[in-house]
Amino acid sequence: MATEARTLHVDVVSAEQEIFSGDAEFVALPGEAGELGIYPMHTPLITRIRPGSVRIKLAGSGEEELVFVAGGILDVQPTAVTVLAETAIRGRDLDEAKANEARKQAEETLANRTATVDYAKAQAELAEAIAQLAAISRLREQRR
Repeated sequence: MATEARTLHVDVVSAEQEIFSGDAEFVALPGEAGELGIYPMHTPLITRIRPGSVRIKLAGSGEEELVFVAGGILDVQPTAVTVLAETAIRGRDLDEAKANEARKQAEETLANRTATVDYAKAQAELAEAIAQLAAISRLREQRR
């Protein structure tokens, strides 16, 4: 539980593992209708999330934890935030070369005009790769 009313407990989990669990002052992430910012005592909310970065401002330290998610569900309560991600990767574990290759393959698939191409899948893969690259760029800026 959050230690006081100025923090909230945050859990980010995927089907494979728990990625983050701890107290935070603020959480920002890509909601279905746009970027969401969540402070302690937020109104309860359940929504889908898009591929992108979950930014968690850690309680008491001013540091920020970055987690890439490839969609999922967000559950917000006044003192707790739970992100149930389809895929979740710690910012430090993101692989830029792999994300660039995935982006390239998705773009090539979309450029291919054959009837056997699953355009919706290719578009989703492209969006995920672009979101990963944006998360890597944000992480680089934080380190400067």
